[in-house]
Amino acid sequence: MADRIGRQGRASIHVGGEWVEAISGEVREVLDPADGTAFAVVAEGDGKDAERAVLAAREAFDRGPWPGTPVAERAALLRRVAELLVRDRAELGLLESLDAGKTVAEGLTDIDCVADAFRYFADLVAAEAPGRVVDAGSPEIHSVVVHEPVGVCALITPWNYPLLQASWKIAPALAAGNTFVVKPSEITPMTTIALIELLAEAGLPAGVANLVTGPGHTVGARLAEHPAVDLVSFTGGLVSGVKVARAAAPTVKKVALELGGKNPNVVFADACATEDGFDTAVDQALNAAFIHSGQVCSAGGRLIVEESVRDRFVTELARRAGRIRLGRGTAEGVECGPLVSERQRARTEEYVASALAEGATLRCGGKRPEPADDRPESGYFYEPTVLDHCHREMRAVREEIFGPVLTVETFTTEDEAVALANDTEYGLAGAVWTADAGRARRVAGRLRHGTVWINDFHPYLPQAEWGGYGHSGTGRELGPTGLAEYRETKHVYQNLAPKPVRWFTG
Repeated sequence: MADRIGRQGRASIHVGGEWVEAISGEVREVLDPADGTAFAVVAEGDGKDAERAVLAAREAFDRGPWPGTPVAERAALLRRVAELLVRDRAELGLLESLDAGKTVAEGLTDIDCVADAFRYFADLVAAEAPGRVVDAGSPEIHSVVVHEPVGVCALITPWNYPLLQASWKIAPALAAGNTFVVKPSEITPMTTIALIELLAEAGLPAGVANLVTGPGHTVGARLAEHPAVDLVSFTGGLVSGVKVARAAAPTVKKVALELGGKNPNVVFADACATEDGFDTAVDQALNAAFIHSGQVCSAGGRLIVEESVRDRFVTELARRAGRIRLGRGTAEGVECGPLVSERQRARTEEYVASALAEGATLRCGGKRPEPADDRPESGYFYEPTVLDHCHREMRAVREEIFGPVLTVETFTTEDEAVALANDTEYGLAGAVWTADAGRARRVAGRLRHGTVWINDFHPYLPQAEWGGYGHSGTGRELGPTGLAEYRETKHVYQNLAPKPVRWFTG
């Protein structure tokens, strides 16, 4: 681990196949959120570093071999990357835990999912037909629709799932034959740096994969506006996503945005009619809200529960939430790690305070925990928090918190449940819990969210599209549509027997 963390040191910008320092010579410490201490130092790039990375990617696309590499060879490289991820799974999972604060178990699961994404896109492109033949109504015409790489891709990724979100962009971009510049979050860059190393080890030509570490307002802004970039894919907050879209608009480049959500978890009383059903629904409500301390774009932070079971459900939920073991993600037995930064903890505290001021009832949590051996006082810990008696006008109900906070709303009819679940500017994901199969299908069909789970929460499949409605963004990641985002579609019309048209007689 020490070798991987320290190998590049200050030279953590990757341009044209070389590791280099930032042009400015500036660096940034990467902090372990469990204790607030620095465990790595990376280059602090800026717009000039983004410029040289884009030009390297442009050169590699326009004159390099990768866009013209046969599909089978591109797929084989992606599979080699998956094998290297499996080889380095333990080291990368630990690094993800140190970087983002999540438990090692969560970090290892992330690495497995990253490998799955590379395998999926390898299999997808390898199985495709070379083009779609279009019937032009004449044997003298050969007409085919083909897909080509879009070009240079700017990939801007978030801090909560650093390697997973990077893989959702990098794997399809490479499968389609593109070159790219990736900008990881300046808070959690380490595993993305490691992935670039693995791409080179797998044999990716120099210049295809470029990386610039640094802040969004300099590096990200330059990538989004650069005229030599053909596509920008951004995952992050709504405010930043709007800035990316505005910066990209003058050059009319393709834009894909995944901007988070405020996700409802709707529980009908019939889902709790048996002890097993009740236990499962409560357990899944905990998972929905508190995995990775709620720092998940699809977190089920809005519990919408039928009034008749509300008291029992919330009482048990709060009891279990209060027993979640907080601590350093690398410590044995820890179930939930810290928030990623002091800023994120302060933001969470502000939302809880506002909800209480607006009339919410605190059922558990709502404060920083007492320090412990695996929970240093200097770490960014916050207790899992359940806020009861919430209503739609509360900021904590309307806005994405990205912290371990669950708000509780109630309903009495199916129509009311659907109305509450859809009463959000976001539309990323949601769930419905019911023992009634007909109700499950009806409610799922009426929810305006990009992913709807029935009697489950959080699973995703690389072969199924991911993205949302409304302010949750534009475009999709994963699935065939996720690959299509990184392609241009071209119609090639060939006349096999050309002859004069004689439209003009002179």
